[in-house]
Parts: sequence; C-alpha cells; structure tokens
Amino acid sequence: MRQLLLMRRLSDCALFALVLMAISVAGSSVVCAQEDRTLPRLHTNEQYVKELGNRGALDVGDVKSVFRYVLASLPSRVRVFPTENYYYFFFYQDGIKYAGNLRFDVEARDMGLLSFAYFKDSTGWQESDRDHYAVFGPNDGVTLEKTGELVYRVQYAGESVSFELHDLSAVRPPPNAVADQETYLGPVFDESGLRFFLIFDQKHRVFHYVLDETVPVNDELISVPGLTHFLIGRRTGFAFHTDRDHNRRILIAVYGPNVEVNNYLDGPFDQLPDNFIKGEALRRALVLVNPAIDGKIDRLGISKDGERREPVASYVEYEFTEDLARAEKCAINKSKLPIYVCLEAINQDLR
Repeated sequence: MRQLLLMRRLSDCALFALVLMAISVAGSSVVCAQEDRTLPRLHTNEQYVKELGNRGALDVGDVKSVFRYVLASLPSRVRVFPTENYYYFFFYQDGIKYAGNLRFDVEARDMGLLSFAYFKDSTGWQESDRDHYAVFGPNDGVTLEKTGELVYRVQYAGESVSFELHDLSAVRPPPNAVADQETYLGPVFDESGLRFFLIFDQKHRVFHYVLDETVPVNDELISVPGLTHFLIGRRTGFAFHTDRDHNRRILIAVYGPNVEVNNYLDGPFDQLPDNFIKGEALRRALVLVNPAIDGKIDRLGISKDGERREPVASYVEYEFTEDLARAEKCAINKSKLPIYVCLEAINQDLR
C-alpha cells in the first residue's frame, strides 16, 4: 500500500496514462491545467504487482540505455515543478523500485550539460548499494538546447522531449507575510507538491519556509492534541507554526522517517529557488548565519569544488507528534524569546 501511495506524482492527463505507467513524472500536467478539477486517478494493487513483475527488459546497468528509456517514455513536453530543477521519476523492474532524476542545473544547463541519476530506492532499513550517475553533453550525443525562457529541449538517439521549468518569477508573498526585518529570497516549489516563500530574518539570522496559501494547498492541515499553535499536513507530515502576528504558517518540522529514505516528503531544503534568486542575496544570508563559509561558496551556496551545497534546513525532524512539545513551549513563551530564535535554537540542539 505504501508503494502505491508514492505514485502520487502521475499526471491527470488521460493520454499520459496510456504512454507511461511505470514512471512517476513530476511535471506531466504541463498539457493539463495544474488546477484542473478532474476525477482522481485510481491506483490499484493489481497495477503495482504487475509492474513489479517486469523482468529484465531494461539494462539497468547501462546508464545511456536507461536515459533513452526515460526520454522515450515521456510525452513530447513536460514540466519540471521543483525549483532546484529536478525532474523525478521511478520505475519497477525485477521486483525492485528504481528512482532517479534529470537535473537542469542553473549553471550547467546553458553550457549544454544535463545531470542524470538513478538508483535502487531506499527501503528504510537498507540504503541503495550503488548510484548510477552521469553528466551528459554533446560528447555523449546528448543535445540540450534552450528553446524559450525556462524551456529546454533534450535530444538523444532519436528521442526528443522539451522540459519546461516551472516559472514562478511573478510569485510574491502577501505584504503582511514578511516582517520588517525580513527579506523575501524567492519562491520554492517542493517535490511534495507544496509551495513556499523562502524568507530570511536578518535580525535573528534564521531562514523561514512560509507556506504559500495564495494557491490551493495540496494537503489537509490538521490539528493535533497538545499542539495548539501548530497544524500538521495529513499527507506530508509537515508541521507548521501558525504565526498570528503576520498571518502565516512557518514550516518548523518534517517527519523524520521520510528524511531517512530521501523521499518526496523529506522537506524543501533541496528545492531552493535557483531560477529566481537575485544576485548575492542568498550568499549574504548564508554567510550571516555561518561566517566561517565566507569566501568558500558561490551565490547559490555551493562550495568552490562543487561538492557541497550549504543546507537551508530551518526546521527539525520528528518521529512522534510528542517530539514537538518543545516547539509548543516556544510558541507559548514567545514573549520571553522570539519564536524565530527559539525554533532555531531547537534546530541547533537537535542537529
């Protein structure tokens, strides 16, 4: 049942269902309005079991073969929803779930370079034993061409797919959702399907992921006994502090087991607004938080050797809702310590 629930990213387009049943596609609804009011797609255990039974037709050890398979399985035009420009997919073969992504890196894509990765999906008790990874470009017979603003066409071995990066350039938070000492850095579209405003508090030197409620929220936020100042997403497990001073909800915790298996619900730390960050704004904020990295990162927070990105994970992990009791105390006692500083103290204490 858990595996079936993970198939939530399939498009609502009826045609796409005929083209692709084994891959989850983040942005295939580009040919259908994101807010289409259609009947939900039905997923069955029968479908899941049949997909598990696929045997050996794909050479999963050959990265180029898998790359061609992914392109051939997609419609001619798709949308990349997450804001770090990852296009996620998964498929089943020989009883194993393989997960992966194509990444249109903000620095590399205009040089014609495309990252491609896939692996045996983590089961919680065991990590993947091997990642398959490649950076493809002209030398590999892969053409990556910019055909429009935030649109890139990928061609390889007779296959061609246009990837439309999610344009959130016009998105702005409501004026009352940003305090005087805060700066709005950009919009975040998380692979969970939720949208956020990334905000930096200069005074207290903390980041906030503020839930974007100017669009429908793809979750049901529910109250939990003992947590009067928080709501938790029934599907995502994201916990939000209700900041009544600014009429907003700040992400303060994510469900830890999702982080352990690195699934779509592990939190928005890996979906920064790369396409929309202005100049040095993010780098300046990161250096204010951690002066030791000054001169060691670029404007997106990436180390000089390209091996590491400074994380923006301004939330904690929890396993049981009782674990959030300390955050509840912060909310209750915020007159003694600003809620932002108190929550960041919890972050540091639990890391």
